[in-house]
Amino acid sequence: MSDLVNWVPPPLPPRMALQGRYVRLEPLAPAHAEGLFEAFAEDEAGEMWRYLPHGPFADLAGYRVWLDGARLMHDPLHFAIRMEDERLGGTLSLMRMEPRAGSIETGWLTFAPRLQRTRAATEAVFLLMQWAFEAGYRRFEWKCDGANLPSRRAAERFGVSYEGLFRQAGVVKGRNRDTAWFAAIDADWPALRTAFGDWLAPENFDESGQQRQSLSALTRPILATRDPALV
Repeated sequence: MSDLVNWVPPPLPPRMALQGRYVRLEPLAPAHAEGLFEAFAEDEAGEMWRYLPHGPFADLAGYRVWLDGARLMHDPLHFAIRMEDERLGGTLSLMRMEPRAGSIETGWLTFAPRLQRTRAATEAVFLLMQWAFEAGYRRFEWKCDGANLPSRRAAERFGVSYEGLFRQAGVVKGRNRDTAWFAAIDADWPALRTAFGDWLAPENFDESGQQRQSLSALTRPILATRDPALV
């Protein structure tokens, strides 16, 4: 059993930007509304909102109302994702912050089509994970609707281990939500940091931006347990 006698709870995350190689996370602000709404409009079928408690939004005014409430919160702490070309690609957050337990979660991932399946999207999640573990958190959580198989696959790809399915954990948009739980812990972090560093390195991508080595291949050995729905 780990000795935590001298362990010090980490701080709450500050409202500050996080800079990566391919992406910049900026605390959500009114100036982001128009660019984000433009990005979200690329999803004409509204698929990106299927498992989220909010959206889609009919117009910019409606999105501004949501953003103006969300940006003032500290838990969740929402970030806008600025891509290499300076366009906005979506949002994500740090949430369910429990410094006394050393636990924090990423959630509210709202990625527009222009951001989905890009190295910028991967780095956005990595930047939050990196901040959390380097700040002293012991546990980085990922939770999603049990029916959201793409999100469950993403959790495994990020090296976040499956911990179980909480049945009938909520009701979202008139549907039952079972919640799939995943987490990485501080003991996983050194190997995860190396895996992400190797994957995000420019030399891992060819001239057309295609990966040479998959992130899944790098993180799979780190997983303590795998999601049975994906095996």
